[in-house]
Amino acid sequence: MLRIIDARTGGPVLAAPARRAPTRVEAHVPERDATALRVLLAADLLARALELDGTPVWTVLTGVAERDRLREDAAALGVRPFEDGPAAGHGAGPGQSLRVVAEGAGEGGDRDATDVTTVAVAPMHPADPDLADPDAVRLVLLERHHHARVELDAAALDEARDTLARLRRAVADWARRPSRPVPGEVRDRLRAAWEDDLDAPGVLRVLRQVETDPDLPDGARFEICAYADRFLGLHLTRDVGSAP
Repeated sequence: MLRIIDARTGGPVLAAPARRAPTRVEAHVPERDATALRVLLAADLLARALELDGTPVWTVLTGVAERDRLREDAAALGVRPFEDGPAAGHGAGPGQSLRVVAEGAGEGGDRDATDVTTVAVAPMHPADPDLADPDAVRLVLLERHHHARVELDAAALDEARDTLARLRRAVADWARRPSRPVPGEVRDRLRAAWEDDLDAPGVLRVLRQVETDPDLPDGARFEICAYADRFLGLHLTRDVGSAP
């Protein structure tokens, strides 16, 4: 089951103590900037991990003035839509709740949110990132744990573009081979990574091992990448069926 670090205590807690019960994921940001975008990405990963475990999720956005522009940026980054919703403790309704905020905000200033499990996300720089290649930006962020600060520089983006191009070529090639199921051991390693405080870098490490494992048939490599991408959201199967 998914465990996350609760910013209120610094310790691990179950993200959804009542397994498969409806869960509200709130992304709370005071303004539109790069870190706000990273908060939304972390909330998106949290919702994806819960859904992969069979938990129904309601995602809401609170606290930001420029919501339309932030939503446009988030959509470009592959973040699924968030509804407008009340802040935690303000008529949020029954059920489980999780809150995702920028590091340093914690439950800051909102006394009604102090009983809500809170995920803190480290800053991203620069404040106004270049989203011309959003999948590369998403990969740069996924390569760093959400507790680690990120510098979105040209070198990191170039490396991410190269990685995505290599992976997508490989996935498109593997898709031409006979399909094979995801091996249980690999599925367990993927789930263990994202259920350990949304360890996206750990998921990516598993995929790097899958690329070079001589004992895996190509059809299984394809299915593994397609399965992992339900969490990562990197469109790894985008080039399947395209001309070589």
